Amino acid sequence: MSVSRPRSKTSRFQLPLSILALLTQQACSSSVACGPSEARVARVIDGDTVELSGGERVRYLMVDTPEITNGHNECYGAEASAFNRSLVEGQRVSLRYDAECTDRYGRLLSYVSVGGRELNSLIIQQGYGCLLHIAPNGAARLQEFELWQSEAKALGRGLWGACDPKPCG
Repeated sequence: MSVSRPRSKTSRFQLPLSILALLTQQACSSSVACGPSEARVARVIDGDTVELSGGERVRYLMVDTPEITNGHNECYGAEASAFNRSLVEGQRVSLRYDAECTDRYGRLLSYVSVGGRELNSLIIQQGYGCLLHIAPNGAARLQEFELWQSEAKALGRGLWGACDPKPCG
């Protein structure tokens, strides 16, 4: 006489799929999935890009500063670069990632903070750069960055008061 075991009402694949979903969720929500969560800035490349001590290049999310590399010398580019350098070069920074980890140039895309201050928002608020929203990154923060840029424009901060024409329209 064989003893039959009662069959579970759940699929034999349900548990492995649940585990896979959990692991995927953790990987995508963790800043470790993209790159380091903290690092030292070895050098500032320009107003919105740095190189970490591990060699990774990081491009600030939601920000576009006037260009000063590759033969460009846009209005307020040197000031934006100097501002970035004064805050982060040689410093330990915190990095927070969004939906996509890298851009087409292989740079990490991140919100960068030093001493509890986020540079991405500070650059926009002080007029050292313009809002650059490339979806899907930044979707949750778009309105606050738009507000900061509008305020900087209205008050003529940074490039908004110094440059004609404006480097970013």
